[in-house]
Amino acid sequence: MLCIVLKNNNPFYCLATEEYLLKNFDDDIFMLWQSDKTVVVGKHQNALGEVNYRYVRENDITVARRISGGGTVYHDAGNVNFAFIKNVKSPAEISFKQFTEPVVEALAQLDIEATTSGRNDLLIEGLKISGNAEHVFKNRVLHHGTLLFNSDLENLGNSIKVIPGKYTSKAVQSNRSKVANISPFLKNEMDIEAFIDFLINVQLKKDGAESYTISAEDEEAIKKLVDEKFTTWDWRWGYSPKYTFTNKAEIDGRTLEIYLEVKKGHIENANLQGNYFVEPYTTELSALLVGKQHFYEDIRDVLKSDNEALIYAFF
Repeated sequence: MLCIVLKNNNPFYCLATEEYLLKNFDDDIFMLWQSDKTVVVGKHQNALGEVNYRYVRENDITVARRISGGGTVYHDAGNVNFAFIKNVKSPAEISFKQFTEPVVEALAQLDIEATTSGRNDLLIEGLKISGNAEHVFKNRVLHHGTLLFNSDLENLGNSIKVIPGKYTSKAVQSNRSKVANISPFLKNEMDIEAFIDFLINVQLKKDGAESYTISAEDEEAIKKLVDEKFTTWDWRWGYSPKYTFTNKAEIDGRTLEIYLEVKKGHIENANLQGNYFVEPYTTELSALLVGKQHFYEDIRDVLKSDNEALIYAFF
């Protein structure tokens, strides 16, 4: 097994590295990485429906999409991401437990009792400290998860705090849980760098484990994947399943009702009602929205307004 600690904290790079190692290596792999403030949505989720769009924009929080399914998670410098990549004979033999159990055992060495909840979560005293997801490629599986060590839980909560009912689709919905950091449960004080060293050394002690450093050849291929997939608008936002958006907003003492049908991130149908605009301008705006990306800049340009209350009514 190859053991890797990524030194790059760009979330797109790290997510691309997971896919690259999954699809281009034959070895079993254990990898740790961290990223800057990021909300990561599952492959089959509606990104706009999972994030507090205004909050993440105003607080410089990146939104990324991963290749595995499941729900939305939050990363920052106080979180550690782990990934197991393993060869399997059959997808039917894959279980989350075989990948979460090593993490539970490692935490036990720190006198922390963690438990599994459902398929996806790890808990300490009933509070979620880890969300997990998987992706299968041929005879290989990527299992990855978060480990909240000393994350900004206020940022976490605000980033994924959404008003239910605005977005309707067949997209996978996240289950919101009460969360906690690992560090307060430690018997002996430890910073996050020491925690990472501890986790990687637990794996390195296993038979056949060895350290691996991303090579220049790897780096070139990973950066290509970053540019061609992970940073693109089509992957991050446009990959969301088809959805409808509805909202009724009171702005400047007037009412605006918004109905949008969106496919691959582009508005296919729009209907604006209410007395915020006057006719025939309301009908004209509805027509102008068709074909545009359901995104801040496009909405702002169609409205020809910098009124943020108005623009964010469309999200």
